[in-house]
Amino acid sequence: MCERGYFFALKFPEGGEEVTQKYDVIVVGAGPAGIFAALEMVRYGSGLKVLVLEKGHDLERRHCPSKEGGVACRHCSPCSMVSGWGGAGAFSDGKLTLSPEVGGWLSEYIPEREVECLIDYVDGIYRSFGAPEKVYGGPEDERIAEIQRKAILADLKLIPAPIRHLGTGRTQEILKAMKDYLLEKGVEIRTEEPVEEILITEGRRIRGVVTRAGEEITARYVVLAPGRQGADWLRKVANRLGLELAVNPVDVGVRVEVPAVVMEHLTDVIYESKFIFYSRKFDDRVRTFCMNPHGEVVLENNEGLVTVNGHSYADKKTDNTNFALLVSKTFTEPFKEPIAYGRYIAGLANLLGGGVLVQRLGDLLSGRRTTHDRLSKGLVTPTLKEATPGDLSLVFPYRHLTAIVEMLEAMDKIAPGVYSRHTLLYGVEVKFYSSRLKLNSNLMTEVEGLYAIGDGAGVTRGLAQASAAGVIAARDILAREGKG
Repeated sequence: MCERGYFFALKFPEGGEEVTQKYDVIVVGAGPAGIFAALEMVRYGSGLKVLVLEKGHDLERRHCPSKEGGVACRHCSPCSMVSGWGGAGAFSDGKLTLSPEVGGWLSEYIPEREVECLIDYVDGIYRSFGAPEKVYGGPEDERIAEIQRKAILADLKLIPAPIRHLGTGRTQEILKAMKDYLLEKGVEIRTEEPVEEILITEGRRIRGVVTRAGEEITARYVVLAPGRQGADWLRKVANRLGLELAVNPVDVGVRVEVPAVVMEHLTDVIYESKFIFYSRKFDDRVRTFCMNPHGEVVLENNEGLVTVNGHSYADKKTDNTNFALLVSKTFTEPFKEPIAYGRYIAGLANLLGGGVLVQRLGDLLSGRRTTHDRLSKGLVTPTLKEATPGDLSLVFPYRHLTAIVEMLEAMDKIAPGVYSRHTLLYGVEVKFYSSRLKLNSNLMTEVEGLYAIGDGAGVTRGLAQASAAGVIAARDILAREGKG
């Protein structure tokens, strides 16, 4: 049985510095992890004084000139596609993966059964704010077993995971409703307010933060939830504070775009098919990620680096389906900079094409670049008009391209047409969640009262588990305050 309040915390040690605090809790980052931390702390009348700081714009001010005006990426800082109220999820496809097997590593901190309970709990909150009731890929659907059988024969592993699809437009409505609720509950929210420093006492207890504007704000607890786009910032914070970091794999790959009819027999059942493949030549792990039926490919600006992503809308459909193919690579000694590695590969695409490159699979296999003329002859009309036709073999390492091509061949056995010469490959897609701090079971760092949660902390990689991570940190704070 899932019940609220099953996380227990130790009390602060006696003694230490006395600091007059302006707030009880500061949440840095207003993505799903930060929002759910704030929601949990005020939903039951705790009386805690909570401040949320977000470097990006408020939801109604989040606009992308390249998306809305058909112009090239203007390198806005911060990028409204990945920063602002709601985080990158505000403009994502809005998929809640309702399984502890997908979307993060919370089961490494707490028992898997508790992760299941948390996912169910945050799913209920999303529904209370307007998420639809329909779930794709439920365990009772017999068609999933047939898809699994075909996947095995193709050397693919299907991870069945029920999906609740919010849709980009509906996601924004839900996030606005959550913000209005928090404001009604007395939470102070400041957007366009980047945090520059984290303050701790000599006894290594949290003291507060310093904003980029130079304001020092104190609090008894600080929850860091910077999202993927803030992963590099969090790594620098950890280095300054002397916090131990673990190196996560870095995921680098392409966004694949095919006619929607090619994938419909899968997406109508599961919506987002999560396949895992190990390349025959190098044994590298490749996975599908963020599948968007009838969606579109979009640009993202990660601190000046233009990468690619995909969206699917609740009220608008295209003729194409897109999904990411990501190659995971874990580095060992002496290299410890996976984020820098991912940025370097994406930077090559930016250098060659001024942003994101697009290439037909047939051209890649033939060893030639895609041109505007060749692109116009293809059967797949690109939904990302700003992508530059080019040659991805000049960008990706050989083993990465080999793994991607091998997985496309395997996927063609369960979805004929994926390995077509007309299939479009956009590069580069990179997931920046590679710095994981040493955390306890309540996601607290080695600094007393300082938590690190969500995708940017390297413990989650999806909406559901990121939201659950916020609940974990908030419940620990409530327990410490005697309000759990």
